[in-house]
Amino acid sequence: MIFLSDVRKSYATNHGAFEVLSGVNLTIHPGEKIGILGKNGAGKSTLVRLLSGAERPSGGAVIRKMSVSWPIAFGGAFQTTLTGMDNVRFICRVYNRDEANARSYVDSLAELGRFLDEPVRTYSSGMRARLAFALSMLVEFDCFLIDEVVAVGDLRFHQKCEAELFEKRKDRAMVIVSHNEAYIKSHCTRCAVLSNGVLTAYENVDEALFYYQNING
Repeated sequence: MIFLSDVRKSYATNHGAFEVLSGVNLTIHPGEKIGILGKNGAGKSTLVRLLSGAERPSGGAVIRKMSVSWPIAFGGAFQTTLTGMDNVRFICRVYNRDEANARSYVDSLAELGRFLDEPVRTYSSGMRARLAFALSMLVEFDCFLIDEVVAVGDLRFHQKCEAELFEKRKDRAMVIVSHNEAYIKSHCTRCAVLSNGVLTAYENVDEALFYYQNING
C-alpha cells in the first residue's frame, strides 16, 4: 500500500511561501484505480511527483510499501545528448533489465525506427513522448502514476497506451491524475478532488464528479 499522511507541499516565491498541498491524506491499496480530479494549477502534478519520490513533502509523510513508477510518459529526465537507445540502456542498468529484450520492446511500442539510435535532442515532442511511455512500460511496477497520458501521441498511439496500461497491467494499482472527467470515469474505481490544496476523497466516482462540477461552476 501507499500512505499519504498530512502531506504538505510549499514552494518559495517572491511573496513568501506558497502552499500547493495542505494536509493531504490518502491510502492506495494494491490493484485499485484512483482518479485525482483538479483544474489546471490545482497541484495534481505536484501530488504525482510526491507519490513517485521525485520531490519530498514540506511536511507529513509519504510511505510506500509497493513499488511506484515515475509519472508515465515523463521525459524530463532524458539525457538529450545521448541516443534513445542509450537512455534505454540506462533504465536497464538501474532496474536490472535485459538490454536486447528492452530494445525490441521499445522499438515495437515507440515505433522510432532508426531514430532510436539518434540523440534525443533531435526528437520531436511526440517522439520524446513515445519513447518516454515505452521506457515507463519497461519496468513492472506495483503502482503506475498516470499524469494526463491520454494527451500523448495520436489516436493509434493512444490505443496502444490503453492496451499496455489497462489491459496488460489491469492487476496493478494506478493513480490517474486528470481534469478529463470521462477518462477518470472510464478507468477508476474511486476518486478524489483536489481544490485549493485540499484533497477530498470519495468512494463513488459519480459523487466526486458531481462535487468537481459544482466547485468549477
